[in-house]
Amino acid sequence: MTDHEVRQAYQVLKNAVSRTPLQYDRYLSEKYGATILLKREDLQKVRSFKLRGAYYAIRELPAEKLVNGVVCASAGNHAQGVAYTCQEIGAKAVIFMPTTTPQQKISQVRFFGGEQVEIQLVGDTFDRSAAAAREYAQANGMSFIDPFNDPDIIAGQGTLALEMMADAQSEGYQPDYILAAIGGGGLISGIGAYVKGTSPATKVVGVEPAGAMSMQAAFENEGPVVLEQIEKFVDGAAVKEVGSLTYAHAQAYVDELVSVAEGLVCSTILELYTKQAIVCEPAGALSVAALEVLAQDIKGKTVICVISGGNNDISRMAEIEERSLVYEGLQHYFVVNFPQRPGALKEFVSEVLGVDDDITRFEYTKKVNRGTGPVVIGILLKQKEALWQLLANLSEFDPEYINLQDNPSLYTLLV
Repeated sequence: MTDHEVRQAYQVLKNAVSRTPLQYDRYLSEKYGATILLKREDLQKVRSFKLRGAYYAIRELPAEKLVNGVVCASAGNHAQGVAYTCQEIGAKAVIFMPTTTPQQKISQVRFFGGEQVEIQLVGDTFDRSAAAAREYAQANGMSFIDPFNDPDIIAGQGTLALEMMADAQSEGYQPDYILAAIGGGGLISGIGAYVKGTSPATKVVGVEPAGAMSMQAAFENEGPVVLEQIEKFVDGAAVKEVGSLTYAHAQAYVDELVSVAEGLVCSTILELYTKQAIVCEPAGALSVAALEVLAQDIKGKTVICVISGGNNDISRMAEIEERSLVYEGLQHYFVVNFPQRPGALKEFVSEVLGVDDDITRFEYTKKVNRGTGPVVIGILLKQKEALWQLLANLSEFDPEYINLQDNPSLYTLLV
């Protein structure tokens, strides 16, 4: 695909989608010593870029196919784009979503689709849900709207690059870097096709969550490969296998792939909210989180970060804050053996904890036939540098204590 196909898609989409703003971000620019611009697709009609590809792909269907309706599979944002489109044009849609999809996204699909949409929750992952959706589409003579591995989807997603590059030029910016998330690869494919066709010197960087680096795996394998396991937290980008088309586009147009730890994504979500009042979903924050990874490379450069979506479920904020604190080295969990006698906890507080340390969790399992009992304890530090003293004090109190951060299986079981 080239920038020409993206321009064609834009002619269809320009009156159907919002032209989202390209905003200079003073806070991030000062933090990284660069000119940071944000392409705000979180302000799109369905609060994500996915409307662009879904609308274009559905509108390009022949009338005889559209009359039977469409089927899609999605963790949320593609589903909302399909639902919105079908409500607008009066087409039927059956939407398959993983059972793990946040309730907020399911509710939004119902809101945007109305009576035109039927939702089916199938499978624990996107890939299982997608397989069920394809079978349903074939059995019922309906058109499957792929979330990323389709030329019309790619062209539609690329229209946001047309907007942002035009806006950058009109405001006197020449972007050195474009940072955008990768899940299945549709977004980075469309962006890459347009940017490399119009500004080949601009570097296109794809950003993946560390727990679901499916495009990196494809690059290493010289073709798409199925990851055995993925971390599902960044649900909008938690895809086990990228598409054959998106892999080919990434090979042709993407200059660099970077990965971002899920904890850093959480810290970025909180920072965007508190500093700039921007509500991001985890996948939407990937590009901004990558600034930390590329901090040395981007000094003095002009960088556009695509904030791809803002559909964040408010019920996840406690988990986001927890993951951020763990990543920042402030929240720690241990299994500590406490003497089964009065005053043991008071001794722990006075002799082990620092003045600014706080106990955030305390679960005591008493063993009547033993002199000690194990405690799962969470400790929040005010400064991460205080950790070494805490560990030294813990060793004095219980030489056999377990640091749960060093034991992933126990951490998952107990925390």
